[in-house]
Amino acid sequence: MSKVLIVDDEPNILMSLEFLMKKKGYEVFIARDGKEALEITRKALPEVIILDIMMPEVDGYEVCQQVKSGKATKDIKVIFLSAKTKEEDIKKGYEMGADLYLTKPFSTRELMKDVERLIVKQNMQ
Repeated sequence: MSKVLIVDDEPNILMSLEFLMKKKGYEVFIARDGKEALEITRKALPEVIILDIMMPEVDGYEVCQQVKSGKATKDIKVIFLSAKTKEEDIKKGYEMGADLYLTKPFSTRELMKDVERLIVKQNMQ
């Protein structure tokens, strides 16, 4: 079973994405801030992290950078899901190592397709 970590400080987004991911058969982990996200990532080693940028403790950029620079975590796929829509924010997301950058509001259908595609890609490595 593929593992997905959802990191966001908005309860509505966490609940709806957790429901959709579980319905699709993924093992789902939830974090409400960057610090918690890094702890779960080290323990669970998810295939995909869906990551907000603006969060308490450690922001999403820092989480992504740490995940992508870790020996055991560098291959984890990271999808930024953020309200930050400026070109420089998106560019920074990719510079930190994101595999995909989606802006809020977002299509859950598209997000599910993207997660599935990244998991297939991850499993082929």
